[in-house]
Amino acid sequence: MYNTHMIQTVIYIGLNDSVSKKQIFETDKYIKILKDVCCGYHTSFSFDVIEGGYIHDSGEYTKETTLQLTLIDVDSETVNEIAKDLCAFFHQESVLITESKIRSYYVRESLR
Repeated sequence: MYNTHMIQTVIYIGLNDSVSKKQIFETDKYIKILKDVCCGYHTSFSFDVIEGGYIHDSGEYTKETTLQLTLIDVDSETVNEIAKDLCAFFHQESVLITESKIRSYYVRESLR
């Protein structure tokens, strides 16, 4: 059975420091923080490590490693709190949030 009322939210968090424009820590350290934040909010999640670019408020362009955090059917208040925490912890100018309506369902099966 499909649940057609779910929202998929994706938060994009760059790893370059907003001031130095360089990645200060190893990617694994950022991943641990991301996992800890999501666990702290008791939220199911998945993530990918991707490459991207960002145009700062100053107009400067930065290429950087980005964490793409996917949340399914998480209320917008929790999404915003997670995004704000990650923005602050990773010392970002901003993080990007996208939302899409999705059709989703779970499949369950076991061997007996």
